Amino acid sequence: MRHSLPLAPQFYVTAPQPCPYLEGRMERKLFTSLQGDSAEQLNNSLSKQGFRRSQNVLYRPSCADCAACLSARIRVSDFRPTRSQRRTINRNAHLERRATSPWATEEQFSLFRRYLDSRHADGGMADMDVFEFAAMIEETPIRSRVIEYVDPEAGLKAAALTDVLDDGVSMVYSFYDPTLERNSLGTYLILDHVEIARAAGLPFVYLGYWVPGSPKMGYKAKFSGLELYHAGRWEGMNDPADYDSTTHPLKSDPIAEQVANITLPDTRAPRR
Repeated sequence: MRHSLPLAPQFYVTAPQPCPYLEGRMERKLFTSLQGDSAEQLNNSLSKQGFRRSQNVLYRPSCADCAACLSARIRVSDFRPTRSQRRTINRNAHLERRATSPWATEEQFSLFRRYLDSRHADGGMADMDVFEFAAMIEETPIRSRVIEYVDPEAGLKAAALTDVLDDGVSMVYSFYDPTLERNSLGTYLILDHVEIARAAGLPFVYLGYWVPGSPKMGYKAKFSGLELYHAGRWEGMNDPADYDSTTHPLKSDPIAEQVANITLPDTRAPRR
């Protein structure tokens, strides 16, 4: 009887480009495609190792001399809202949550454009058109949902593209009405996802990357129960000031060593 090993995913590295979080630095990503029958298993496994999904790609920062980006997740059992966060929940209590299939709508795109034009006009997604937006929402080989937040009298006010993992929910991308600054909708979406995960019995809410020294990412450090993927393992966040973003040529392991240390799921069919 001939035996064969399962096909392992192939990993690639992007060309260096300016970092969107820390001025004067260059970013590089390690990535692999997410496709086939084992896509969900691969996404579950690599999400636990600091990877993020973008359409049918899984990626993780792999910069040559900087290791500032740290994958962050909230441990639901240890989360306790602050007084300010409780006020945010109360201010948005009128919003109705609606979970839908990952299908893009004109209303979503209109809100998305207003959000980008106000908050990220110079970002990498600034020129995204309706077709690219639809691809971002709809091109997913795994369990994904669009969580909409609707004002019954004024329509869609916020939305999040959310993946359902075997140990949590992952907030892939969220956007909201930029004119409702007092409502702190970005914070509210995270708070509500904690409740979504809690109700589903899932232990984590994955938030993407926290970057010490980046004002854009500072808000993530305000959530209790936060864990960071650091040096190959998850650890509870200490004082944010304990993490630095200095560069050093030995900060990151060589690409071959990084790939060798990635744990892949066993996708072989069970014996009968």
